[in-house]
Amino acid sequence: MARWKLPTLTYHESIPGHHLQITLANEMPDLPLIRKTTWFSSYGEGWALYAEQLAVEMGMYDDDPLGRVGQLQAALFRAVRLVVDTGLHAMDWSRERAIAYFVDALGENESVAVTEIERYCVWPGQACSYMVGKLTWLRLRDEAKRKLGAKFDLRAFHDAGLLSGSVPLSVLERVIGDYASKN
Repeated sequence: MARWKLPTLTYHESIPGHHLQITLANEMPDLPLIRKTTWFSSYGEGWALYAEQLAVEMGMYDDDPLGRVGQLQAALFRAVRLVVDTGLHAMDWSRERAIAYFVDALGENESVAVTEIERYCVWPGQACSYMVGKLTWLRLRDEAKRKLGAKFDLRAFHDAGLLSGSVPLSVLERVIGDYASKN
């Protein structure tokens, strides 16, 4: 893996991404075990993509221009995944067309493209779930900001969404709605 890709991968997989998300849920004493171990891709991967953007908003790349390039490349990769996942499952693309698009758009080796495309072939919508989740987290944050105004606290918003454990997005909407109503 190229060094300039590591910051974004780290923000996605560790702090503030999956490691933080999963650790917080596991540390909740009253959260049932099933809520600690269940995985909803749009919630978890959505959080991790949101965490990548949060790193940008926090200024984590201000003194790391190559890391910022890596973040932009990761965003392009996510966009290509959306196109390929949708192409395969909604637009009747062949496996070969999807591989060619992936290689052309990202400049990746064909072997990388094949691995990714075969993943999307057997898991329809999984690539799209990342972005649906991210956009939901961002929308809920904006709604909470509007509702709470000056009382909005980013840490409290994150606690409200993460301390519930992995949930369907419709449940996350209720959780954040309750948080915004009570504060």
